[in-house]
Parts: sequence; C-alpha cells; structure tokens
Amino acid sequence: MDTYYNNGDFIAADQALISVDDLSVLRGYGVFDFLRTYNSVPFHLRDHLHRLERSARLIGLTLNKTVDELEEIVSETLQRNNHQESNIRIVVTGGLSPDNITPGASPRLMVMVTDITTFPDEIYSDGAKVITSHVDRFMPGAKSINYIPAILCQEEARNQQAIEAVYVDRGGYLLEGTTSNFFALFGKTLVTPPTDRLLPGITRQVVLELAEKEYVVEIRNIHKDEIRLMDEAFITSSVKEIVPVVAIDAVKLSGERPGLQTRKIMHLFKGYTAGYTG
Repeated sequence: MDTYYNNGDFIAADQALISVDDLSVLRGYGVFDFLRTYNSVPFHLRDHLHRLERSARLIGLTLNKTVDELEEIVSETLQRNNHQESNIRIVVTGGLSPDNITPGASPRLMVMVTDITTFPDEIYSDGAKVITSHVDRFMPGAKSINYIPAILCQEEARNQQAIEAVYVDRGGYLLEGTTSNFFALFGKTLVTPPTDRLLPGITRQVVLELAEKEYVVEIRNIHKDEIRLMDEAFITSSVKEIVPVVAIDAVKLSGERPGLQTRKIMHLFKGYTAGYTG
C-alpha cells in the first residue's frame, strides 16, 4: 500500500481522505502538479514546485508552504514508499470555506506517490494518432483541477483511436494537448507554440534546451492549415515523455512510423534522463 502525505500526516493511500465540504469537491477549486522520478530522483522538482506556486497565485489560492518546505515533504513521501521509479502528484485544494465559495486561509496539501505509469511500446516505436479539438482553456497558465474540457476531449480522442486531443483556438491555431505540449518539425526546424496561452511544460522546456543544440528552434503560433506541411510531430509530457505523432485527424505524417528527427530527439531525451541526478 502506498503512503501519501495528507495535510500534515503520512497515511496509507486508502485512508487519505478529505472533507466533502472542501472547495475542491464543492467548486472544483484547486491546483496540482505532476512529475516522475528518474534514477529515483524527482525530475526537475523545483521547476514543478515553482509552477505549482504560479498556478496557485493565478487562481488566488493561498499556498502556505515555501518551495523548500514542499521539496522536503515530497522527499519524505518518496522515502516512505518503495518504488524503483515513482509518479508524484502534488495537489493543493481550497480547503474549507466559511460560505462554501470564498477561499479560506487553510488550503489542503496532498502529495501522492505511486508506481511509475507505463505505456505500450508501440506508441513509441510506431507512433500514435492525435486529434484536434476546438477548445479555449480557461486560464491555461494555471494547472488547475478543472479538467472537464480535457476529459471530454480525451473521450473523443479515444473514440477516434487517438492518444491525445490538441486544443485549437478560434483563430485556428494549435495550442497544446489535454495533458501534453505539441511540437512540429518542418525539415530540421522544430516549432512549438509560445507559452502565453498554454501551460509551460517542464518536459517541453527540457526538450527545447536539448534540441536547440542540433536544430533550428522556432517558438511561434502554428495554424491548423500547416498540419499538411508538417514533416513530423510529437507530444511531450511528464508521464508520456516523448510520443511520436504519425497522424493528426485524417492527415498522416512520416508514413506509418516515426520520422528520423523525432527519433533523434527521443534519443537525446533518453540520454538526458538516463544520467539524471537532479
């Protein structure tokens, strides 16, 4: 049984409870962040914690722990579990409210450590399909617990045998996936949308830093009409890492298998994580 941190206590996962009066239950008010370990070391933990801080600030949620304190809590929660590699989910809820809508001064902090999530080898060796969904996320820079649009879009993706749905705004520009960031390759030019209208992914940033040594990198808006011009594409996330995209809606990219440049970037990322020590 996994051990979670639940607002000051370390407790068995099946005993980690919150009040039905918590604002996360009543109003869907809260933020979270998610990461994994490599070599048992949390991957870019402080970057994730700073993003959690930013998410809380954007929605007006009090975060009564410093980044240093959060780092210590995550470290101790990891030590109380026994996984070779771990997923780490950090959740801050609105806590109890005097009128069931106004945030109080006592948010609830939870840290959940579980075994690492794995995906079929085929999505990495053969690539996967994604679809596009015309959705504008509310406050995309905050990683909030409001995932209704994402859940609906993911359901539609599954119905179309796709692994992910990529949001498209009213102007027809690609933004991000429901749980991932999106990249396209035009020859050896790597393009990804700017972060002013999407969640700045930590894996995304690592990929950009690795790729800029070997590729021309452009951070710019990508219109849906450019899909047919793309040579390759991929999505990135903490849990999925780098997944090659071989089809977007009805458009096939790079034939039936991942393209050469995507495979090179996957190799760069694998080398980086294999030697990761923090």
